[in-house]
Amino acid sequence: MKLTLGFSPCPNDTFIFDALIHHKIDTEGLEFEVFYDDVETLNQKAFRGELDITKLSYHAFAYVTDKYVLLDSGSALGFGVGPLLISDVEISTSDLEKNQIDDPKSGIRNPLIGIPGKYTTANFLLGLAFPEATNKQELVFSEIEDALLDSRIDVGLIIHENRFTYQNKGLKKIIDLGDYWEKRTGCAIPLGGIVANRNLPLDVQHKINRVLRKSVEFAFANPKSGLEFIKQHAQEMSEEVMYKHIALYVNQYSVDLGEEGRKAINLMFDTALEKGIIPEIKQGIFLTA
Repeated sequence: MKLTLGFSPCPNDTFIFDALIHHKIDTEGLEFEVFYDDVETLNQKAFRGELDITKLSYHAFAYVTDKYVLLDSGSALGFGVGPLLISDVEISTSDLEKNQIDDPKSGIRNPLIGIPGKYTTANFLLGLAFPEATNKQELVFSEIEDALLDSRIDVGLIIHENRFTYQNKGLKKIIDLGDYWEKRTGCAIPLGGIVANRNLPLDVQHKINRVLRKSVEFAFANPKSGLEFIKQHAQEMSEEVMYKHIALYVNQYSVDLGEEGRKAINLMFDTALEKGIIPEIKQGIFLTA
């Protein structure tokens, strides 16, 4: 049986899926047609229900729970892994709370914030921490640092490997939104998950879940096995940064969400629902027996 599969070219995803798509494990008869896209493109594909299996932001997942069910394996949750707000000049959290900065050229104005996508978990956290900061521009995540350096935006919301590169470019951290979430809730921050289309038979959904777990476990047991595949998609990233990236986003929650992972996801959705950020969810989000 051949299934369409979408995930990002980022090292955490290629690390997780290497064994599955290259048949280093028993895939139980499943074959995969793979699509590599940035997270917001994957979110948009999920809204249209295009893929059988896909990576997506947890924020986006809240809008497609009627189409997709969350698998136990493959998720990116964790502590110290959240998105960062950065700038190239001194901007404080109080400036963002007021949604005002004092620009020497143009006077007091609303800061323009570059975000990696409307439905990213990063943007959800931004809205939670700074509800007044609504002047936003969507950019591909890898373009945000350059947009800051070119003064096209005032603040950047960065994710993925940009956590490791922004300081080298002279950019400054305003706040770690993952740290904000952790202090507020005591839970890991749910960033992205792997979902299966509800149109697939239940036994196939469970088969995908089993195979994906085997793939993650194989990657942990053989961390260098997928090195060339990971490098191929890592866009000139050094091997050191690649494995820092993997260590940040691939952990025990990637093997199995477990009770703590499910608690964090439920808390995020409950909080977002309370704030009117997501629609009401009318069915179970987790894969059940």
